[in-house]
Amino acid sequence: MQISSAQSGSNPKQDLESKPTFNVVIAYEDFAAGKHAKETYDFLVHQLGKDYEFTNQMWKFDILGNAKMREMAVKDAEEADLIIISTHGTGELPTEAKSWIDQWVAHKGHAMALVNLVDRPSGAEGEVAPLKSYLQNVAKKAHIDFFSQPNEWPDREDEFSTRYTSDLAQRTSTMMASFIHHSHTTPTPRWGINE
Repeated sequence: MQISSAQSGSNPKQDLESKPTFNVVIAYEDFAAGKHAKETYDFLVHQLGKDYEFTNQMWKFDILGNAKMREMAVKDAEEADLIIISTHGTGELPTEAKSWIDQWVAHKGHAMALVNLVDRPSGAEGEVAPLKSYLQNVAKKAHIDFFSQPNEWPDREDEFSTRYTSDLAQRTSTMMASFIHHSHTTPTPRWGINE
């Protein structure tokens, strides 16, 4: 015997509509960095999808060089609940990415956190430190929390294994899921690396 939604007292459409939307914006350096960020996002959706209706927008750094596209990406970041920046961690962010960051920080969006994903090995902290410091300062200026993924990736793209990056993405998303759950159940004070 089948029980309809009306009989069970649960309306699937109503349940879907009652979930709050959680917007994630991902800015990434190249295909490998974008793939890892998307995998991290997918694990986050898997962990919190029953509580939130997730959306995401992905912006490759070089696209942000186009003024019209950057304007669209700024609007996305202003509306985001979480902003992820995924790079290889070598050197500074390109000018177009910094310009995008400066614009959304100035508009005071409602993001709760900025997440830095990097793919440098654990021995390369010195190379990653300037980028991490820059993004941590961005988060402070925007009054949002900051998280930086542990620097545990291999340093060469051909050394990436699907299993390894999946494990790292899963650990990172678990940390973010915990933060999101904590932030939404106890609105103040929020916590993060900035604290």
